[in-house]
Amino acid sequence: MNEKGQSLFEVVLALGVITAITVGIVSLTVSAIRNAAFSKNKTLAGRYAQEATEWLRNERDNDFAVFETHAQTTLWCFSGLNWNKIGDCGGPDKIMDTPLLREVAFSTNLISGKTVIEASVRVYWDDAQGAHEVRSVTSFSDWRQR
Repeated sequence: MNEKGQSLFEVVLALGVITAITVGIVSLTVSAIRNAAFSKNKTLAGRYAQEATEWLRNERDNDFAVFETHAQTTLWCFSGLNWNKIGDCGGPDKIMDTPLLREVAFSTNLISGKTVIEASVRVYWDDAQGAHEVRSVTSFSDWRQR
């Protein structure tokens, strides 16, 4: 017979190829969006960690005695840059308009008679890929003290 047209097998095969291509494009797009969101959050987390370190440096420079008193509390939550929340951060403590939480852990040492305060800034978030964080550790001392 000399029939013109497509057989059912050819139609199913064509649909299968089109479906495979479409699924591949969609999965690549989803992966690219997820990676872009991760990169954005990591960049923001680094910026917020640096911002906290600079704020702490300013607090140290304004009044080291007050800074040292605050540093006696080992863990602070900083959704904003103020000394309001002692302890772990929770859901409502996110930095405004971000999924990020920012904590600072302090430890104090006496080195050669000089007080040295180590501040470990941790900015972290959770997403579909799991838990992520950016850390920054800085040592502070009273630079006016000899």
